[in-house]
Amino acid sequence: MAASSRAQVLDLYRAMLRESKHFSAYNYRTYAIRRIRDAFRENKNVKDPVQIQALMNKARRDLGIIRRQSHGLAFTVCHKFEVASPESP
Repeated sequence: MAASSRAQVLDLYRAMLRESKHFSAYNYRTYAIRRIRDAFRENKNVKDPVQIQALMNKARRDLGIIRRQSHGLAFTVCHKFEVASPESP
């Protein structure tokens, strides 16, 4: 793996871990962190540049999902839905 490719992989790994820490629920947070670490460890010996690129693309998509879910869950937890009551005469 080229040095620039290695740096990109490490940046993506760190970004995924950083975003996963935004999950407010402990179980979601620990599961996401564990899955990220396991997936990167599982693929650390991949040498094929095409396969590395495919894995990087998948990780970028997953990072987008993590960002949407972690911030989306925080939004729904923090903001309660309010229903306007009819005005009384």
